[in-house]
Amino acid sequence: MLKDIKGVGPKTLTLLNKLGIYSVEDLIDYFPFRYNTIAPTNLEEGEVVISGVIETMPVATYIKRNLNKLSFRIETSEQLVNVTIFNRAFMKNNLKRGMTVTILGEYDEKRNTITATNILFKEIDDTYIEPVYHVTSGITSKLIGTLIKNAFETNPVIIDYIPEYLVEKYDYPNKESATRAIHNPYDLDAIEHSIERCKYEELFRFMFKINYLKSCRTEVDGLHRDVEEEKVDVFLESLPFSLTADQMSSIRDIVHDLKSPKRMNRLLLGDVGSGKTIVAVAGIFYNALSGYQSALLVPTEILATQHYFNITELFKGLGLRVELLKGKTTKKERSAILEDLANGEIDLLIGTHAVLEDDVIFKNLGLVITDEQHRFGVNQRSTFQNKGKLSDVLYMSATPIPRTYALTIYGDMDISIIKTKPKGRKEVKTELVKTKDIKSILSKMLDEIKLGHEVYVVCPLIEPDEETTIMDATTLFEKLNKAFCGKVPIGLLHGRMKPDEKEKAMLDFKEGNTRVLVSTTVIEVGVDVPNATMMVIFNAERFGLASMHQLRGRIGRNALESTCILVSDKSAERLKVLCESSDGFYISEEDFKMRGEGDLFGVRQSGDMVFKMANLKTDIKLLTTANVDSGEFIKNEKENDFEEYPEYAKLIEELSHLD
Repeated sequence: MLKDIKGVGPKTLTLLNKLGIYSVEDLIDYFPFRYNTIAPTNLEEGEVVISGVIETMPVATYIKRNLNKLSFRIETSEQLVNVTIFNRAFMKNNLKRGMTVTILGEYDEKRNTITATNILFKEIDDTYIEPVYHVTSGITSKLIGTLIKNAFETNPVIIDYIPEYLVEKYDYPNKESATRAIHNPYDLDAIEHSIERCKYEELFRFMFKINYLKSCRTEVDGLHRDVEEEKVDVFLESLPFSLTADQMSSIRDIVHDLKSPKRMNRLLLGDVGSGKTIVAVAGIFYNALSGYQSALLVPTEILATQHYFNITELFKGLGLRVELLKGKTTKKERSAILEDLANGEIDLLIGTHAVLEDDVIFKNLGLVITDEQHRFGVNQRSTFQNKGKLSDVLYMSATPIPRTYALTIYGDMDISIIKTKPKGRKEVKTELVKTKDIKSILSKMLDEIKLGHEVYVVCPLIEPDEETTIMDATTLFEKLNKAFCGKVPIGLLHGRMKPDEKEKAMLDFKEGNTRVLVSTTVIEVGVDVPNATMMVIFNAERFGLASMHQLRGRIGRNALESTCILVSDKSAERLKVLCESSDGFYISEEDFKMRGEGDLFGVRQSGDMVFKMANLKTDIKLLTTANVDSGEFIKNEKENDFEEYPEYAKLIEELSHLD
């Protein structure tokens, strides 16, 4: 146990827990985030790294509160030298006469004094590689290194997850040797090879889980449907708009899956405004013709209500019943809906988290659709799909991510991608302006309002923050009311408002009762106000490119000219990407290059992508290799239940909650 490691007392244990270290395994896998390379120098004016023997007892001097210095002398191979180091009085008792130390600091030849920045309790006669760990207040990188060394002395069980034939194929060291080399580096080449080996293991384990899930799901029998596809074509031809090639291709994918004897597990990945909803509706229609119910889970009540009205209109005259279930549904209405749902009288139930309640029971649920699927955790999605034991599953997301990464991290799903936008929609013009041009921005807003259009205004914070000058929604709401002299009705929308307040704010904006809506990113997902033609995003540098592309997707949902204004005083080259392109997949690729995998992790939210060593931004080739290798490994060993690899039984057990 962690508390049994030498040096881990109650206080240290608490600090380790703050760093996410709860076990010996966690401690050993707590890798350095960088290395300092230190080489000895001669005793010359300027920066030095010099070893010597302590000749005098260190003296601590307390200059004033929060400022002290420690002074002593060392004898180097060249001469006696004075050493001063500030705010290290606590080291006094650890520095003894006759001890050999290495001093890092600035040498003043005239005063024959080194003002030290660090003291190492060892002699350095060659290049020294020092691991540096992330720390928290109360614990040092050096202490973490010592504790890891002590952990190794307990002979911990270190499981090697890379199959032996792959270790040999890539000439990797075993797990223990690689881990020891990373924590106790002696050679830069050895570190690099050991790090690659640990990264590969992380990625191999991750891709094993994904590929194992996929292999299991292809074996699961689904529902039987034999309705003619032509009936879907007749429905689509009756729509008041034409579909794009990508939409039609995605519909074919879904209908084919629904007809297949195997259970569907598909991700519909589409750029903002690409028309994913009608694709899902086609699947719902085909499912209803086959005698099965459908369910649509969405993250917000605003979006749920919007879907309800839009889909009800699309199904008008077709004899299909659509119902809406959300948190504010009255007890009486809810009871009636649940009764009809259980009796099979409802063809489609649309709702928020309220749909996940245990008392929501379907008679014959055949299709489960999760919109903006990354907003829900794995357990929530599993609860939803398991309401129908053989239900086909469709996930939808408007968060475009690079195709290479999508095909890998969503490898357990089949993927349909919609890139083209519906005909008739114009490109949104995007401009980058400074805060000082606020009068020009207000003038443009007023021009749009006079034309009868609506304007979104977005900022990062809800309320003022004393420590920053970042624009917040509350203050901006007040400033805009003052700027327009109260003559323009302005609404306010943010995440702390009650559901009914949010719904009213959005409805007022959609119906034109308010002409400007000041909001946080709560409007990012799915909100559809066709008459909105302008968006102003304050402190644009605070948002990711992909996030702003999502926000920008709230306008341009019509045949009108639309403009997005990015307000930022920072010289951010990355913001220009938005001005140059409206392709969400290209933008996400650029965002990924600039910001790394942080945003991407938010897409999947399964807890599996928090890697300790690997980095999707830089290790995509290694990820691709691990993907291929894990797939072949499963193909070769699954039939024998991984008898020769007992360590994989635990991994497979971890996946049981995802079935």
